[in-house]
Amino acid sequence: MDNKLKELERKNEEARLGGGKKRIESQHKKGKLTARERIHFLMDEGSFEEIGMLVSHRSFEFGMDKEKYPGDGVITGYGTINGRMTYVFAQDFTVFGGSLSETHAQKICRIMDLAMQNGVPVIGLNDSGGARIQEGVVSLGGYADIFYRNTMASGVIPQISAIMGPCAGGAVYSPAITDFIMMVENTSYMFVTGPNVVKTVTHEDVSSEELGGAVTHATKSGVTHFTCTNEMEGIRFIKKLMSYIPQNCEESAPSYAYEMADESRPALNTFIPENPNQPYDMHEVISSIVDEDSFLEVHKDFAENILVGFARLAGKSIGVVANQPAHLAGVLDIHASTKAARFVRFCDSFNIPLLVFEDVPGFLPGTDQEWNAIITNGAKLLYAFCEATVPRVTVITRKAYGGAYDVMNSKHIGADMNYAWPSAEIAVMGAKGAAEIIFKKEITDAKDPEAKLKEKEAEYIELFANPYKAAEHGYIDEVIRPADTRKKLIAAFNMLQNKVAQLPRKKHGNIPL
Repeated sequence: MDNKLKELERKNEEARLGGGKKRIESQHKKGKLTARERIHFLMDEGSFEEIGMLVSHRSFEFGMDKEKYPGDGVITGYGTINGRMTYVFAQDFTVFGGSLSETHAQKICRIMDLAMQNGVPVIGLNDSGGARIQEGVVSLGGYADIFYRNTMASGVIPQISAIMGPCAGGAVYSPAITDFIMMVENTSYMFVTGPNVVKTVTHEDVSSEELGGAVTHATKSGVTHFTCTNEMEGIRFIKKLMSYIPQNCEESAPSYAYEMADESRPALNTFIPENPNQPYDMHEVISSIVDEDSFLEVHKDFAENILVGFARLAGKSIGVVANQPAHLAGVLDIHASTKAARFVRFCDSFNIPLLVFEDVPGFLPGTDQEWNAIITNGAKLLYAFCEATVPRVTVITRKAYGGAYDVMNSKHIGADMNYAWPSAEIAVMGAKGAAEIIFKKEITDAKDPEAKLKEKEAEYIELFANPYKAAEHGYIDEVIRPADTRKKLIAAFNMLQNKVAQLPRKKHGNIPL
């Protein structure tokens, strides 16, 4: 038996070494952790249980039969993060560049199947050169097996992808289907075709970083939701993100003990500028209302005219969607609409209540927006809110104009509670534009058209640019003092915590993609 135990330990040690000490050193020289180190820092101490440690590939072509490594380039298993069960896979770049083979894919599919059966989140740590060329179509089939499971798991269990190295070609589509993507600056990149192919086909000379680096995808494409300066920061961030979301679609997110105190925030009474065209930072409104230091922004550097993220209110996890007047006056455009729609659908999938702060002058006009389908893209956000069955509360801080008023979680599309500050302006459009249309003849015929326009503008403001007409119709449940907002929201979400809503029976809707 001793000899057999020694043989077992020898094989396990060989697996733990991955591609060997030289390749591990090479990984470290690039400023990257190894797959095992990443898992070690991600999971609770001593909790990780590996599955498939001794699996190896089945390929014989191109001399592959002479080069085998236990584990075959991916470490898979389960453990706990802050005491909560989680499945994880980490691709090992020291073994065949982390390339995906038939057995590599089977190991990932195995833990995804277990995660679905047990209602547990999956975290993928991606660091791979792509499909293993020596295996041909078998490796491509492995990718498709993973894509299928990503799709079946969507909305059932949370899926998080951390890109910690290359992720190219077909490999990018698995993270793209998952709920959140995190990238590491300067050491990770994602693209369908690399710089060499781009240069050949389009004659563009571009680096990997420019084409698909973390900053590119955080600011230009919106592919990644989070960026971190190094892997350790990224791992800590994933742990923090996990604290806001539940294990699966049947459960609620973790909540923390909270004792009610003085919940008034007097500073908010003087926060909105007297000039309706003067910007202010919605971050400050959010941070004043939610639990201290609890706002975790998603897609921070993309479509900055809308803010989305997680927060806690009286210890309970909520999703926040807010127009940002400090950027493009908070208008809705293509990117803002799709960014918010995706976040709303995630929150609704996983029972996370939604809080909306509204200050929106409308949709962004222009040929660029119209020709790139602002109609369809704006409808995505409308659809997402209409479909959401979680508790939904809106606070209108200032402007709520036109169709954007409807889209931003209005009472008409199923919001549960709608509040407005006295500074709210709820109307079809801004007072100046409305006066120019309604009183066009009077203004044109006047001796002093400019003075007449100001007079009629003031008249329109008096009649419509306030929250009281909407309150009279019941579209606003209460006009509140800004200082009381936190107290009102805590009460509203407590009241709504047992909300049950049923959608019409159907296979699924046809969201305007």
